[in-house]
Amino acid sequence: MSETTGASYAAAGVDIEAGDRAVELMKEWVKKTRRPEVLGGLGGFAGLFDASALKRYERPLLASATDGVGTKVDLARQMGVYDTIGHDLVGMVVDDLVVCGAEPLFMTDYICVGKVHPERVAAIVKGIAEGCVLAGCALVGGETAEHPGLLGPDDFDVAGAGTGVVEADHLLGPERIRTGDAVIAMASSGLHSNGYSLVRHVVFDRAGWALDREVAEFGRTLGEELLEPTKIYSLDCLALTRTTEVHGFSHVTGGGLANNLARVIPDGLHARVDRSTWTPGAVFDLVGKAGQVEQLELEKTLNMGVGMIAIVPAESVDVALTTLADRGVDSWVAGEITERGAHTSGAELVGGYAR
Repeated sequence: MSETTGASYAAAGVDIEAGDRAVELMKEWVKKTRRPEVLGGLGGFAGLFDASALKRYERPLLASATDGVGTKVDLARQMGVYDTIGHDLVGMVVDDLVVCGAEPLFMTDYICVGKVHPERVAAIVKGIAEGCVLAGCALVGGETAEHPGLLGPDDFDVAGAGTGVVEADHLLGPERIRTGDAVIAMASSGLHSNGYSLVRHVVFDRAGWALDREVAEFGRTLGEELLEPTKIYSLDCLALTRTTEVHGFSHVTGGGLANNLARVIPDGLHARVDRSTWTPGAVFDLVGKAGQVEQLELEKTLNMGVGMIAIVPAESVDVALTTLADRGVDSWVAGEITERGAHTSGAELVGGYAR
């Protein structure tokens, strides 16, 4: 009579010991994000944040945002580079929070893998932690889930959620924006984390390029350019709110510059952005030419070189530009707020790009 072996979690493809090792490896990185308000350490069922710190606010408003990185994670997988994708995740979350003027307080992450490779998971968390340090927020916890059978052994995805706080009287939004306000653009670091389904289709399916292809316009390989981390603007934006009057921000993500800017423009007003005030980076030109993508299609998919917008009164422009320059942020006046005409929308790009 043959003996049968009973089913087990390990036999089903879930390695609990590998998960435990991943947690141990990531602890040192999470510790670097610690803020004074954080209680306890990594490993509990919930992260704790001392809300008594909010007593200094007259009327604290909590802001919440959640996001992922999209198909950019597949490039990280193909290249075997896992410690930068976390910057992208943090940027996508905290820079949504700061649009309303909120200071990011803490984040949690969710990492889903086909198989837990402890060093790989720790590298992902390292990137998230480094991003949190750049954003000034704490990483208070997260979850690593192993999904054998649903994901391949090397497949993974990441998502995160963040919480911030803003004084009610300092809340930014459409109601603050006025005719004559200036539109200040802040340069992106590249594609950031949006439009990669289009980019991957163009460079792989249509152009047939490999990630290790050297591209003279980039001064590096295609893969290195495509994996360039998202720039995180939260502390730069908060610095602006402390040094001068700010009426609004717009985080340029999926949908492009005009569509995201229109989200913060009130009825009756119009944001006119002049393309001639900047030259998009080489990666945008390459995607357009390699895929024969029309300019308007590019602009509604990619950031075209602008990752964040600040809307400030005309008299605040000089201080705003100086503040950003002092912080190493490339910025410029890209347009203005005007009355909305009968045939204009919330925001539009006009003219041609500088060459």
